[in-house]
Amino acid sequence: MCTTAQLREEIKNGKLDDRFKRVYVSEADVKAQYERYCSLADDFDEVFSADRDVRLFSAPGRTEVGGNHTDHNHGRVLAAGINLDAIAVASKNDENIVRVKSRGYAMDVVDLSDLSVHADEEGHSPALVRGVCQGFLNNGYKIGGFDAVTASRVLSGSGLSSSAAYEVLVGTMLNYLYNDGKVDPVTIAKIAQYAENEYFGKPCGLMDQMACSVGSFITIDFKDPSEPVIEKVDFDFASCGHSLCIVDTKGSHSNLTDEYAAIRLEMESVAAQFSKKVLREVDEKEFLAKIPELREAVGDRAVLRAMHFYKDNERVLREVDALKKNDFEKFKQLVIESGDSSYMYNQNVFATKQPEIQPVSIALALSEQVLDGKGAWRVHGGGFAGTIQAFVPNDLLDEYKSTLEAVFGEGSCYVLAIRPVGGAEI
Repeated sequence: MCTTAQLREEIKNGKLDDRFKRVYVSEADVKAQYERYCSLADDFDEVFSADRDVRLFSAPGRTEVGGNHTDHNHGRVLAAGINLDAIAVASKNDENIVRVKSRGYAMDVVDLSDLSVHADEEGHSPALVRGVCQGFLNNGYKIGGFDAVTASRVLSGSGLSSSAAYEVLVGTMLNYLYNDGKVDPVTIAKIAQYAENEYFGKPCGLMDQMACSVGSFITIDFKDPSEPVIEKVDFDFASCGHSLCIVDTKGSHSNLTDEYAAIRLEMESVAAQFSKKVLREVDEKEFLAKIPELREAVGDRAVLRAMHFYKDNERVLREVDALKKNDFEKFKQLVIESGDSSYMYNQNVFATKQPEIQPVSIALALSEQVLDGKGAWRVHGGGFAGTIQAFVPNDLLDEYKSTLEAVFGEGSCYVLAIRPVGGAEI
């Protein structure tokens, strides 16, 4: 048994450093976790009790590196787990109830005797907890009650997948509390996607959950989404003389669910003209030959979004190849091409219903001012609001940060590290 008091003592005395290093890698990042986890243990005492047997868990956010809006049409992506994560202090209970109190939010309470979809929970975090629990049962795994407090450094609405990190965190707790860690990361990712699709009401693909659950740099081919092909990419970003930056433009994602959903629906509407469900099942040459008819049937934007899918899906292969060959200059060129395609064809840099609000466009324009001919930049994640991604030469990092933060505020430019593991028990 390990109480919160014992836990704080072990953390402060460095007894958990080896476990932390597996997740956080650098000595500085390990030390930075001391206060985070001790403070969260204080939360557990306040919300629940100081005499419980507690355990620690973590799940990372993710950055999408290549393949923008390709996963939901069974395409390829290049992604990575990052060092911004959601963490939890948790303890089993015998009440058949899951209680999760996230810092800054109301407590999620789910009675495990009722795991049906609750319409009133759609778009709210209790739906994710309920869905993950049902997903474990659907896959033949055990569930049980537990109490947890969580805190997250994964920015909400940032394109770093705070919701996927939360889902994977809940799945990781169930995995280790009730299944002895036997549920593999890919299965946890699929369960998390199921929760978001069926319970939360967001028709997301699988890329976010997979990157958060697996961690490291990975390329994923979703041609068969029931058996995605996952490969870790052997490339040392720390040695390439660049930093990976995520800029939070502070744009709001509220009222944009329909914009995100339209991308998938429009791509699928093109596939439907060939009696297929997704674009990956449609030959690109057949698609190109039928553009005149497609314009009439589904509209120009759907055709343009399909063109983006084909090019970005193929571009992932070239990005992975460039990284494997240590050709970072080629890789940067492909990143810029991907961003241009998202802007012009996928059209997910700003919402057409709010043309006066374009923070992502401003961030991309400023990035080009500083990085043209030297770095790379692109929209990050779902788009429309939130974040951009940039690969910045280290000798330009200070200039880049100061330029972007002068517009979007101090602390809006995050310099990230890549995390070697996904969801984990500390």
